[in-house]
Amino acid sequence: MGYYAKSEDAVTLEEQVKCLEDEELLDFWMETQELARHVENFGQSDSELNPEYERVILRELQFRNCRRYAL
Repeated sequence: MGYYAKSEDAVTLEEQVKCLEDEELLDFWMETQELARHVENFGQSDSELNPEYERVILRELQFRNCRRYAL
């Protein structure tokens, strides 16, 4: 399972996402969606979460999909 390691010399979220296998990336995306639903149920809006992770994951999925068709 993927995770976001936070330390002083941590790699960016973009770099970590690129290292995930396809299944791990999809699992990570599904987990972030579930987390967003739980947070929303507790009365916080999505804008409070800063959903950058979703943008990064979707961009990587689109890149991988385009790369498959280009080959």
